[in-house]
Amino acid sequence: MKIGVVCYPTFGGSGVVATELGMALSKRGHEIHFITYKQPVRLEQLTGNIRFHEVNVPEYPLFHFQPYELALSSKLVNMVKLHKIELLHVHYAIPHAYAAYMAKKMLEEEGIHIPIVTTLHGTDITLVGNHPFYKPAVTFSINNSDVVTSVSQSLKEDTLRFFKITKEIDVVPNFIDVSKYQKFHTDCERSLMADDDERIITHISNFRPVKRIDDVIKIFHVIQKKIKAKLMMVGEGPEKEKAEELVIELGIEDKVIFLGQSNEIDKILCFSDLFLLPSEKESFGLAALEAMVNAVPVIATNSGGIPEVIEHGVSGYLSDIGNVEEMGNYGISILEDEVNLIKFKVNAKDRAKKFDIEKIVPQYEALYERALSTIKKEAL
Repeated sequence: MKIGVVCYPTFGGSGVVATELGMALSKRGHEIHFITYKQPVRLEQLTGNIRFHEVNVPEYPLFHFQPYELALSSKLVNMVKLHKIELLHVHYAIPHAYAAYMAKKMLEEEGIHIPIVTTLHGTDITLVGNHPFYKPAVTFSINNSDVVTSVSQSLKEDTLRFFKITKEIDVVPNFIDVSKYQKFHTDCERSLMADDDERIITHISNFRPVKRIDDVIKIFHVIQKKIKAKLMMVGEGPEKEKAEELVIELGIEDKVIFLGQSNEIDKILCFSDLFLLPSEKESFGLAALEAMVNAVPVIATNSGGIPEVIEHGVSGYLSDIGNVEEMGNYGISILEDEVNLIKFKVNAKDRAKKFDIEKIVPQYEALYERALSTIKKEAL
């Protein structure tokens, strides 16, 4: 199958998922064409089965904002015709599904019928897409896709609640390539971060308000009163400065390490004992899954798609948003006993295996076949 993939080429969850999916599909014999404004960051190499086509947006003084949707639509038309692409899989409703629909209509004028599979990831629905300025376009784009998927049941329910959707939405969860985590890091020098008798607790995010960074610090503050521990804060963002001030206010600056952005997430997780994710909202919780595949149990909120990833009392614990005292006590209960900690670590790894990419890719392939079958019937 020749598949065109449209995504944001950044470190964000949707771009990572789209890139990993495309690479996995290429290994299964499909020809993948990434079509976006720059090469996706997780796209390690281009092979015979993987191509990248850059969308160039010419600058004209007439336009205050350059029309990326127009350039993308035109590029999709040209690439479909040039490479005989059979299906478009677009990640994120705005602007990708909208641009794909325009390309589809232009191609129909030339007798070419191509299906669109749209995957909803989260903020394209709950934040950006729900804005009155964009809502009509998002609704139209979803309803005019041939197949629509969401990364969690929670996101599906949000989409149906926020928009007037007439299209069926299939839930296909995010995934992780478990095979990449079978080998342990031999250079996992835990002593660089903490003493032998200290537990290591980790948080990784973009430090936006929705991540409730203050709650991460407060949960750790509860834990460290009973357990000797260090907190690794990985990432950058608007809430970092406030978090640093709170650490000083609580008098725990010798126990909290702000590591900034890192390309060595797996090395950090390999010596972590607990992961904190007290977010206001997560459409899925990919950060939690990455922790779990590294055998790190997770304390998180019971919001959004997180409960679909973490088993309460098995691979971690879930609490109401803002209940830092309970989350801290849950952390203590995991960390205070070595046997219990090992049990949670094993359970976390086992839970992550249920989201192995090898189990998820066939679900997308089945949906592609359904979309192609539908478009062929409509073309008759």
